[in-house]
Amino acid sequence: MLWGNSMKENVKARFFDVTSIGYIFMMLIVAIVQPGEDVLLDLGQNSLVALLCFVVALVLVVMLEKAKVKTLGRLIFEPAHKKAQGQKKGMLQSFWGAQLSVFFLITLIASLIVTEFSFYELSSQKGFEGAKRIFSAMFTPNLSILPQGVLAIVQTIFMAFLATAIAVPVSFILSFLCASNIMNKSAMGVIVYTVLRIIMNVTRSIEPLIWAIIFSVWVGIGPFAGMLALMIHTVASLTKQYSEQIECVEDGPVEGIQSTGANALQVIWFAIVPQIVLPFISFTIFRWDINVRMATIIGLVGGGGIGTMLMNYQGQALWHEVGTLGLLIIAVVWAMDVASAQIREALK
Repeated sequence: MLWGNSMKENVKARFFDVTSIGYIFMMLIVAIVQPGEDVLLDLGQNSLVALLCFVVALVLVVMLEKAKVKTLGRLIFEPAHKKAQGQKKGMLQSFWGAQLSVFFLITLIASLIVTEFSFYELSSQKGFEGAKRIFSAMFTPNLSILPQGVLAIVQTIFMAFLATAIAVPVSFILSFLCASNIMNKSAMGVIVYTVLRIIMNVTRSIEPLIWAIIFSVWVGIGPFAGMLALMIHTVASLTKQYSEQIECVEDGPVEGIQSTGANALQVIWFAIVPQIVLPFISFTIFRWDINVRMATIIGLVGGGGIGTMLMNYQGQALWHEVGTLGLLIIAVVWAMDVASAQIREALK
């Protein structure tokens, strides 16, 4: 281990506290100095203000540490035995409770302003009339396009299946390289673990919709671009889920296999894999279910399948046809939900 556990916990706790308290200071300054304007700081013009907020937050966090005040970061990242020792005050009587409450309240208010939330627009008569026209058309579907819709939804399902099938073996291998309890035993392991984690986090942070746009330019508009978009996002997502499951395995079987003189691969195969097979299968089925839904969305940007048909009809305001495709999507998603739930139940 390059770092002790306590050092990593302290760094995480302090970073979390400085970030959250600095954010609170920034939002308060914006609310005071720029009332009525965008609550988000333009860091290009106010970088000095932002830097000052985080410097003050860092000084405050250090002072709180010296005063042995439990902050929200300490509560989240400190070891379990310390959490048990320090739980003397309730949320409403503690600093971390006030920190969490203020953070949530400021974020809630900022969200309402940024999204221009309006009960008036939501409940206006004009808006209701427009919604009524659309929904009345959607619930009187044009069944003449049903054969085309069925072919498109079948294409969507197979696109999601192929993306999942390709992603599973890749994710299975990568998950062991992204598991801290396996890789953090040497300096090289830590480097591999860190690099792969960064790559997977970046890949997962880019939505399949964006990947579909990228691959539509790369390989052309169609189901192949949609499949590639789903596949690369699925690899990143399953790698995260798989690796976290590996990190939660029981140490007993691992130590037992190691005591027989088994090498690293044998330990993984005989001690870790048996513990993770059923969760892995459950994650995989759930991901295929997600991919079927997501395949519909990425079709809106040229990823093929029923999403492309939906986009075409919606763009022409053909709401009867949109209603037909919507009902078809609902039927398939409902069937997938029932099937995946039954399979997951059988695996328990």
